[in-house]
Amino acid sequence: MVVTRSSVDIPVGTRAMRTFVAAPKAEGAWPGVVFYTDIFQLTEASLRWAVRLAGHGFLVAVPEIYHRVEPPDTVLAFDDAGKARGQADAEAITTAEFDEDIAAAIDWLAARGAPVGATGHCTGGHLGFRAAFDARVAGTALWYPTGLHDGKLGRDTSDALGRAGEIGSELLLIFGTRDPHTPPAGRTRVKAALDEAGTRYQWHEYDAEHAFGRDVGPRFDPEATDRAFAETVTFFKRVLR
Repeated sequence: MVVTRSSVDIPVGTRAMRTFVAAPKAEGAWPGVVFYTDIFQLTEASLRWAVRLAGHGFLVAVPEIYHRVEPPDTVLAFDDAGKARGQADAEAITTAEFDEDIAAAIDWLAARGAPVGATGHCTGGHLGFRAAFDARVAGTALWYPTGLHDGKLGRDTSDALGRAGEIGSELLLIFGTRDPHTPPAGRTRVKAALDEAGTRYQWHEYDAEHAFGRDVGPRFDPEATDRAFAETVTFFKRVLR
């Protein structure tokens, strides 16, 4: 399916949240998916992932997660300096501010008149989990979400895992077994909390590292990525039907 690419500024209060939009070129009311990136923002790797998802029949919106502290169109480098800057940016934003941004993106997608889902990678996976609190989100696919087990997200402590009982829709969670950011004990804690809350979810683990789905760098695992991506597409086509 041919995909169009554009950019919009979604209002968040008096601010503008720069957002990349990938959508099927064919006319139609396509299900919407808000996609939250890793700490490097809208890199070419993340945009390729968004375009690939859109090609399966989804309107994909990718907001800049650090629009409150970085100029529009800021993309961080995949190096130590970029990582440090991304972590510092996250620590400058409160959970309440992240939640306000999430609500604005969902508002924008919901206004298009089709079902809405959420997804995210790494820190974006944590944001996607928080998006699932919104009753308008019909399903959420989280790739190696970080900070769920220990509450690390921004300036303050995230209460996301403790609020799992508020999620009424289904989750898809994808992890690499060699992910140091969510080690075995952390994954066990996440799963136990979901079970205790009665959350409906699918859980998939791969013999892979953190960020194995980012198609640059030594962590990239094409086989695991293809399998996880296929699961994500199947999931969204079912829950956003």
